[in-house]
Amino acid sequence: MAQVYSVKQINSYIKNMMRQDFLLNRIQVKGEISNCKYTDKNGCIFFTLKDEDSTISVVMYGSDAYKLDFRLKDGMSVVVDGRIDVYVNRGEYQLYAKTVSQSGMGELFKQYEQLKQYYEDMGYFAPEYKRTIPKYAKRIGIVTARTGAAIKDIIKNAYERNPYVELYLYSVLVQGKEAKYSIAKGLKYVDSMGYDCIIVGRGGGSIEDLWAFNEPEVVEAVFNCKTPVISAVGHEIDFTITDFVADFRAPTPSAAAVKAVFDIRQLEAVIDGYNDRLMYDMGKTITDYRNRSERMLLSLKAFNPLVRLNNKKQQLIHMREKLDVSMQGTLNKAKHRLLLLSARLDGVSPLKKLEQGYAFVENDKEEHISSIAEVKQADVLSIHVKDGIINTVVKDVKKF
Repeated sequence: MAQVYSVKQINSYIKNMMRQDFLLNRIQVKGEISNCKYTDKNGCIFFTLKDEDSTISVVMYGSDAYKLDFRLKDGMSVVVDGRIDVYVNRGEYQLYAKTVSQSGMGELFKQYEQLKQYYEDMGYFAPEYKRTIPKYAKRIGIVTARTGAAIKDIIKNAYERNPYVELYLYSVLVQGKEAKYSIAKGLKYVDSMGYDCIIVGRGGGSIEDLWAFNEPEVVEAVFNCKTPVISAVGHEIDFTITDFVADFRAPTPSAAAVKAVFDIRQLEAVIDGYNDRLMYDMGKTITDYRNRSERMLLSLKAFNPLVRLNNKKQQLIHMREKLDVSMQGTLNKAKHRLLLLSARLDGVSPLKKLEQGYAFVENDKEEHISSIAEVKQADVLSIHVKDGIINTVVKDVKKF
C-alpha cells in the first residue's frame, strides 16, 4: 500500500527539493512591480513581479530592504536577485529577494549564465576532474582578503577543530576590476607551495560583489591547480562559476574550514580506540601464551619419571589402605557372624539345657531314652545333669 503523507510533509519535501536546486537558490528575475506594500513592523516589502505572461510573489526582508537606495513603486521595471523557496504553511512558492536593481543587472545575470554554460560545455565541471580533499590536511593555503570576514571565520573554525594546523594566507582583492587578476595570481602562487589543499573565497554580497569569481582568469586558475581546491564564496545561497569548477564547494567560509581541517578530538578518539584495542589484543596474546606454557609445563611434569614413580607410589599406598580397610571389614563381618552362630549354638546346646535344670537319660546300652515305652522295670539308667551322672534302677513306670 502506498504511503500517505500529510500536507505539511509534502510542502516540506517540495521546499527541500527547491533548496537543493542550484538555479533556484540564486536566481535573477526581471519584471514589473505591482501590488507593492511596505510593512511598518519589521520593514519587509511584499510585491508582485510580473511580465506579459505571468506573475510571481516576492518577499524582501527588512534586513535586505534597508540596503535599498531607492523606494520600490508599482510599475517600476526591476531585476530581483534572490532565491525561490516554499512558504510551507500555505504551500506557496515565492521569490525571496536579496537585492533589487532598477537596470543593468539582467544583463549581468545573462552573462553569468552564458559563462556557466560555456565552461560546462568545456567539461570544467566534470566529476573526473574533481580531486579528493585530504582527510588529514596539515598545511592549508588560503586565498582571500586579509581584512574580510571570511578569513576570520576560517581561522576561528580551523583552530577550534585543530590548533596545530598550519594556515598560510595569500591576501588578495576580492572585489573590483583588479580582483580577478589578484585572485588568479594568488591561486597560482599558493598552488606552487605544496600545501595539502587550498581555500579560495570571500564573504557574501551582491552578484556584482562576487563577480570576480565568475571571471575566466579565476575560473582557469582554479581549474589548473594541482592542489585540491575548496571554493567558499559568499553565503549558502550564493553560487559562482568557481563553485562549480572547484573540487569542493563549501556554502560558507566557515564550512570550508570545517571541510579542510580535521577535528583533532575525533582523531584522538580514534587513536584511543586503536590503543585500547591494541592493549586488549596484547593482553589476550600474553594470556594465551601463558596458558599454553602452563599446559606444556604440566605435560612435561606428567612425563617426568620421578613424578610418574611418585604417582605409582601414591597409588600403591592408596591400594594398601583400601586393602587394609577391606580386610578389616571382612574380619569384622566374620567375627560378627561367628558371634551370631555361637549365640544360636548356645541356644540349642544340650549343656545349656542341663544348666537350666534339664537332664537326659541313657540306658545301659548308651541309648537315649525319650519315652516310658523304651524302659521297663529293673532297667539300669544313667541320668545326665549339668555337673555329673546319676545311675539308677527303674522300680516302676507310670504313664501320664
